[in-house]
Amino acid sequence: MPQTLMHDLYVPGKRASQARQDFVASLRGFVLNDMANIMKSTYDSDVLPRITKSLGHAPETGSDVHRAMTSNLYFKFYSSARYNAQEMVWRSVIHALNDNPENLDEKAVTLAKGAAALGGTLTLNPDLEIPENVSAVDVHLAPGAYAAEHRENDCAAGAIYDHGLNVFYFGMMGRNLDDIGQSIANYVRLKFSDFEPTDILDMGCTIGHNTLAWAQAFPEAKVTGIDVAAPCLRYAHARAGAQQTIAHFEQMDATDMAYEDNSFDVVFSSMFLHELSLKDIDLALKEARRILRPGGLLINMELPSNHDVDVYDGFYLDWDCYYNNEPFYKKFRDQNYTDLCISAGFKAENFVSFITPQYSYMNEDNYKSKIDADQAFDDNTGRLADGVQWFAFGAWKEKA
Repeated sequence: MPQTLMHDLYVPGKRASQARQDFVASLRGFVLNDMANIMKSTYDSDVLPRITKSLGHAPETGSDVHRAMTSNLYFKFYSSARYNAQEMVWRSVIHALNDNPENLDEKAVTLAKGAAALGGTLTLNPDLEIPENVSAVDVHLAPGAYAAEHRENDCAAGAIYDHGLNVFYFGMMGRNLDDIGQSIANYVRLKFSDFEPTDILDMGCTIGHNTLAWAQAFPEAKVTGIDVAAPCLRYAHARAGAQQTIAHFEQMDATDMAYEDNSFDVVFSSMFLHELSLKDIDLALKEARRILRPGGLLINMELPSNHDVDVYDGFYLDWDCYYNNEPFYKKFRDQNYTDLCISAGFKAENFVSFITPQYSYMNEDNYKSKIDADQAFDDNTGRLADGVQWFAFGAWKEKA
C-alpha cells in the first residue's frame, strides 16, 4: 500500500484520492504477484509443452517465449491489467495533487531556500537540449514524462513522479522510496570498507531519492545528482531541503558531462541505462570512466541481463519494452554487461557485479551477514515481490 512519505512535499490528497491510490497500489501488487504466479503456472502447464513441440526443442530465448505467449488468453488478460494499472498510477496521483489546497510550487520554493541554507545547490541550464528519448516519449506511460514544463518554477513532473512511485511500488521501497539507493550505497560502504569516497555522482537522478541515500550513507562526501529534466531537479532540490540532507543538483546530459577528468570517486545510476539507446549507453559509460578518479567505482543498478536469467524470466522482465513505453529496455538487457564496461574503457578484471537484499528492511548486522555471503540470482532478483533483491554491475577504474 502507499505510505506517508516522510517529507513536507508529500500530498496525501482527500479521502477519495487516498482510496483511489490504495486501490491502484493493491491492484499492482495483485497483478505482479498473484497474476504473475498464475501466468507462470499457465506457461509451464500449457505454453511450454506446446512451444517445445512446435520448435522441436525448448525455447532458447525470452523472445521465443514472448512469441508463444502473445496468443495465450491469460497473458493477454495479465498484460491488459498491468498496462491499465500503470496508467491508473499516474491518474490517481494527479487527482491527489489537484486536490492539494496549497501551491506545491510555492512550497517547493520555500523548501529550496532551506536546502540552500544547508549548503545544497541547484544549477539549471535552460539552453540544454532535452534528448528525444525524454522529450518525445511518455516514459512509463507517465503523461509528459519527466521534463514537461508549463509555468515558472514548475516542479509538477517531479511531484507526479514521487507520488506515482509511492503507488507504483506499493510499499516496497522504504519510507522515502530510496531503498535502491540505500541498498547499493550501504553495500559499497560495508563491502568495501577501506573505500572512502569524497565525491559521488548520481547519473539520471530524477527527484534525487537515491542521491540522498548516498549522502546519508557517506555524510562526509559531496554528493551530486544530474538529470536533463528541470522540473524533477527543482523538486529534488526542495525534497533535499525537506529531508534536511545536503546534496547538489545540476541539469546535465550524462552522455556529455561538463566535469573535468578525474572528478569523482563514485559514479552511480539506478534504472537509468535501460532508458538510453545503445549508442548513448556507450557514451554515458565512457563519460563515467573519464570523470572517475583512478581507483574510483562505477556502479549501475539495473535488472539482470538476459544472459544471466532463464528464458521465462527474460520474457517476464522484458514486458516493459513492449507494453510500457520503454523502447530501449530489451536491447539493453540483451547485452553482456561486462562487454559494455570493456567497451567504455574499463578492464575486464575490474568488472564487478552483485546482488543485494533490501537494506531498509533489516538491521545492519543482518544486512552485512547477507552481503558477506554473496547473494545468488533467484526468481525475485529485480522483481517487485516478497524477498526482492537488487542487482548492480559496474567496474573499478584502474589505479594510476
